[in-house]
Amino acid sequence: MRFSAAVGRQVVGADAADTVGQVAGFVVDPVGRRVLAVQVKKSGSGTTLPWSNISAFGDDAVIVRGADAIGDEPDAAIVALTGKDHGLVGKRVLTAAGNQLGTVSDVDFDPASGAITSLRLDTGDVAGVRLFGVGSYAVVVDAH
Repeated sequence: MRFSAAVGRQVVGADAADTVGQVAGFVVDPVGRRVLAVQVKKSGSGTTLPWSNISAFGDDAVIVRGADAIGDEPDAAIVALTGKDHGLVGKRVLTAAGNQLGTVSDVDFDPASGAITSLRLDTGDVAGVRLFGVGSYAVVVDAH
């Protein structure tokens, strides 16, 4: 599944079968190469849905136990990786050797596990297992 396809998807609480928010973005752990949390827009304010609180990430909706699965105060690990400096889309991609490969146009992830499967660049795809780091300037990947 791609980030671009998932943004805007409804987040539904299974307990009352009602919409509790909408996917607004992703928090990625570059070391673990996975989605750590989903940023959710609800009632005009941003909140955080830890990946561990997601029951299912389907083609039509993200299912959570209930509205309480979305926390207003994320843990320190999520906070450290949240924000524009840690986003992937739109950033240049450099190898660990300093060679530019292109710019991230989208990210593919496994909806069952949150694993980053590939970075879609304007010049071609890079396997997610190559992701090494994300910063304010660039995304860094292993050379191979």
